[in-house]
Amino acid sequence: MTMLSLPVRGPLARSAHPEREDKTVHAADEWVLSAAARLRQGLVRPAGGALARLRQALEAGEAERRALDDEALRTALRAVAPAAVRELKPAALDEALVLVAEAARRTLGMTPYPTQLLGAETLLRGRLAEMNTGEGKTLTAGLAACLAGVAGVPTHVVTVNDYLAERDAEKTGPLMAFMGLRVGVVIGGMDPAAKRRAYACDVAYCTNKDLVFDYLRDRVEAQGRATDAQLKVRRLYGAAGGEPMLRGLHFAIVDEADSILIDEARTPLILAEKAGAVAHAGAFEQALALARQLRPGTDFELLAARRAVHLLPAGRDWLAATAADLDGPWRIRHAREHLAVQALRALHLYHRDRHYLIDDEGQVQIIDEYTGRVLPGRTWEQGLHQMIEAKEGRPLSEQTRTLARITYQRFFTRYLRLAGMTGTGREVAHELAVVYRLRTTVIPPHRPSQRRMLPARLCADEAAKWQAVADVVAQHHALGQPVLVGTRSVEASERLARLLSGRGLPHQVLNARQDAQEAAIVARAGERGAITVATNMAGRGTDIALGEGVRALGGLMVILTEYHESPRIDRQLVGRCGRQGDPGLALAVVAADDELLRQRGGPWHALLQPGEGGWRLDQCRRHAQADAERQHARTRRDTLRQDRRLDQLLAFSGEAI
Repeated sequence: MTMLSLPVRGPLARSAHPEREDKTVHAADEWVLSAAARLRQGLVRPAGGALARLRQALEAGEAERRALDDEALRTALRAVAPAAVRELKPAALDEALVLVAEAARRTLGMTPYPTQLLGAETLLRGRLAEMNTGEGKTLTAGLAACLAGVAGVPTHVVTVNDYLAERDAEKTGPLMAFMGLRVGVVIGGMDPAAKRRAYACDVAYCTNKDLVFDYLRDRVEAQGRATDAQLKVRRLYGAAGGEPMLRGLHFAIVDEADSILIDEARTPLILAEKAGAVAHAGAFEQALALARQLRPGTDFELLAARRAVHLLPAGRDWLAATAADLDGPWRIRHAREHLAVQALRALHLYHRDRHYLIDDEGQVQIIDEYTGRVLPGRTWEQGLHQMIEAKEGRPLSEQTRTLARITYQRFFTRYLRLAGMTGTGREVAHELAVVYRLRTTVIPPHRPSQRRMLPARLCADEAAKWQAVADVVAQHHALGQPVLVGTRSVEASERLARLLSGRGLPHQVLNARQDAQEAAIVARAGERGAITVATNMAGRGTDIALGEGVRALGGLMVILTEYHESPRIDRQLVGRCGRQGDPGLALAVVAADDELLRQRGGPWHALLQPGEGGWRLDQCRRHAQADAERQHARTRRDTLRQDRRLDQLLAFSGEAI
C-alpha cells in the first residue's frame, strides 16, 4: 500500500518522519483555547441529522452494493478512500463508509449500525467519539482504521493493554485482509525487529506505553530531533544509530481515550537505563529503621491524597540528632531528609497488593491503579523503588539513569491527525479540547439501555461491607445470575475471594496475579451462575457475553465495592452490564471508612448514616471525586509545564525530544 501523508494545518516538526511541531502554548493562548472550547461545547450539533443521513445512505444503494463481487467492492472502496480520508469530502466520506460497512458484513458477519458509521466518521475527522459502553467501539475503530489504511495513511490503533490490542486486531483482521491491508500488533516483550515489522504495517494495534517508549527509543538512537538529511549524513560517516521502529506519527485512534489522555497523563513516561548498583545500600535499611520511630502529627505530616510526606521541624531536628553518628549521606541535610521522606512514603503510602506486588521471582512490580495490571519493567523514581524493596526484604535493584522523557500531552499532539473514543468522555471534554485539540461528539446509543442501577448501600466499616457484598453475591448466585464484583486492589479482591470460599461459593479471581488467564476468565464471566471477582482489569474494554438463558434472569449483575477517584472509572465498571440493549443490574456497596470517602468526603462524611445510601452518600461521593479530579487536573498541568521547561533546556544541547 502506497504511503500518503495527511494535509495538516500548522508547521510540521523538523524530524526524519512526519509529525506535528511541538509548540509551547502560552498562557494567553491557553485562555483563548479554553474559552473557544467552552463555546463549542455549548454549540454541539445534535447527532440526529448525521444519523439520518447515514441511515439513508445505507438504505439507498444496499441492493447494488450487495450485488458487487468482492473485487468490484475493493476497487470502489480504493477509488473513494483518498478523497474521504485525506480531504474529508462529505459525499466521498458517506460513500466510503457504506462501502466499508458492506465489506464488514461479508468478512466479519456484522452489519455496522448507523451509530457505528457515525463513530467512524467522527474518528476520521480527528475528533473524540463518546459512545456508550457496549456500543461496538472495536468495530467502529476498525472501520475508520480500514478506510485510513486503504487511503494509504499509516494508522496506529492505541489501547490500554496487550489483551485488548491482540483481541481487537484479531477481531478486525478479516476485514483488513479483505482490503489487502497488513495488520501488526505491538505488545510488551517483543524484540525491536518484530516491533519494527509491526509498525511497518498499514494498521498497527499497540498499547500506549509501548508506543511512547518506542518513540523515545527512536529519539535516543537519533540523538534527539534529527531531520532526514542529518540522519543520512550520520549514516554516511557511520555515526547513525539503528533503524527507527516507527515511521512517523500520521493518524492515531486512541481507544479508552480518557484513560490514556487524561488519567495516565499525570506522570511523564521516562526511558531509563541501568546505571550500576545503588550507592550506600545500607542507608535504605537505616532510613526505614529511623522512619519507624518518627511520630505522625509531631515529626511528620502525611498528605495521603497526594502520596506526599512533609517533615515537620521537630522531625528534622530529631533526625539530625539521631543521625549524627552515621556517615555517608546522613551527614548531608538534604540527603538524609530525602531518605527519611522516601522511607515514610514506603511505609505509610505504598502498600503491598494495592500499589505493588511481589512476583514469582521475588521482584517488586508496580500495579497500575487505573487498569489494575502489572507494569513490567517500570520503577519508581528517586530511590522510592529501592526503599520499597528494602521494606519487603528484597535485594535492591540497580539505580537508573534517565535517557529521555515525554508526557502523553506532548506526544499525542504530535500526530498529524489524532482521534479517540471512549464511553466516558464528556466530563473531561473541555481538557481534551484545550490540551489535545480534540472536540467531543456524543454518539447516541443504537438501542435504549436496559441497565438498572439499584440504590447504593452504605455499611459502617470495611468488614461489614465485605459481608454485605458476599450476601448479595450469594443471593444472585442462587438465582443463577452471573455476578461481577469490582474491587480497587489485589488485596481487596483476594480478601473477598477468601470470604466467598468460606461460604462455599465457586468463583474466579481476575487481578494482576492472574493476567495470563484474563481472556479465559472474561469468556466465562457471563455464564449462568458465574461469580467473578476482579480489579479494574475488568473495568475497561472487556466485553462479557451473556450465556444461554442469562437474559431471562436479568443479565449480568455488577457490584461496585469502592468508589474510585474518577467517576468515569466507576461508570466503566457499571458499563460491563446492560450492553447493546441487554438487561443488566448494578449496585454499589461501600463503607463509610473507605479511603476516598474518609480522606476527601469533607463535611459530608460526618453526615453519613450507615445502613442507608441516599442523598448524603451521593453528596459525599460527588464532593470526594470532584476534589480528587481537581487535584489531578492541577497535577497534569504542572507535569506538562515541567516537561516543556525541561525540553527547552535540552534544546540548547541538541538533545530535545
